[in-house]
Amino acid sequence: MATQTGLPLFVLGRGTDPHSEKGVDCPGELPPASDPGLVERARKAKEALGGRLFVLGHHYQRDEVIQFADVTGDSFKLAQQAAARPEAEYIVFCGVHFMAESADILTTGAQKVILPDLAAGCSMADMATFDQVEECWEALEDAGLGDQVIPVTYMNSSADIKAFCGRNGGAVCTSSNARRALDWAFEQGEKVLFLPDQHLGRNTAVLEMGMSLEDCVVWNPHRPNGGLTREQLERARMILWKGHCSVHGRFTAESVDDVRARIPGVNVLVHPECRHEVVLKADHVGSTEHIIKTLEAAPAGSSWAIGTELNLVKRLAQTFPDKNISFLDRTVCYCSTMNRIDLPHLVWALESLVLGEVVNQITVDDDTTHWAKVALDRMLALP
Repeated sequence: MATQTGLPLFVLGRGTDPHSEKGVDCPGELPPASDPGLVERARKAKEALGGRLFVLGHHYQRDEVIQFADVTGDSFKLAQQAAARPEAEYIVFCGVHFMAESADILTTGAQKVILPDLAAGCSMADMATFDQVEECWEALEDAGLGDQVIPVTYMNSSADIKAFCGRNGGAVCTSSNARRALDWAFEQGEKVLFLPDQHLGRNTAVLEMGMSLEDCVVWNPHRPNGGLTREQLERARMILWKGHCSVHGRFTAESVDDVRARIPGVNVLVHPECRHEVVLKADHVGSTEHIIKTLEAAPAGSSWAIGTELNLVKRLAQTFPDKNISFLDRTVCYCSTMNRIDLPHLVWALESLVLGEVVNQITVDDDTTHWAKVALDRMLALP
């Protein structure tokens, strides 16, 4: 069965699938705001603040929030956009905590960055704490490898981890420039400590740089010495942190096989945060911006199964109705922390600003800001 747009019913979360969520019915539509006047209240508050306000919306946000964003994009693009608006007194970041931190690092001291719900964190970023990474670094130094290892952290990490990399000769990367960042890192040292997403690090090293899986080891912060022997560390080129994205990590090789069996001629397009075996089976791999551009350029009538967050996949299906766009997996897969930013929280944050009250301001201390910016600037200087 298919909807009027030709999409399988379960792709957009409608209907019941015996292989999905134990067969329960999931409408896939987020519940409406309890106050029917919230949209109008958000509009009025934004209008009242005028040019003093700049609202950023990450691609994974709900449509009810995205409609009020001045700019949409991935985390780094949004932080750059915030820095390019020095006249905006208030930056309301509809995303998660590490994104708001990056915006605070890159904006002026006169600007205030607000996160509508402080509970909107990132499970991946939380998988690498400062103390854990410091302990790892001390172990590498004790093993005599400290001067050989360059730390590189994915943008999806806390300001503390970005500052750690800046302080120790490393850099930040995005999913778009991970290859360039790793090329740079291997010009500086013999090994890379890649934080916090093991899948992006492995996929980049093996599929783009020609390394083998044996060149990669995984540091588990919950085991003594990361669960690795000194010999394993000495042989490794990539020391991957045991972290992952809770959304992209759900996709499996079986998901790819299943969608190919159901949709003849489907193109499988996935994010590089997906597991290595998923990326190997996909037709195309790329960042969120790459996924969007690929679909923009795709011919009408083509079929695509997308391995990324469901809010974005649903929005892409609506944006490109001439293409058959479906979700890679049978199970509903929103980013739970991104979804904490809802219309009630946004309205509360905006109306508080109208009253002169700054709520949920995200601030990064001066020392952390300095070293995190060093790591970010090294990335920006990449060719």
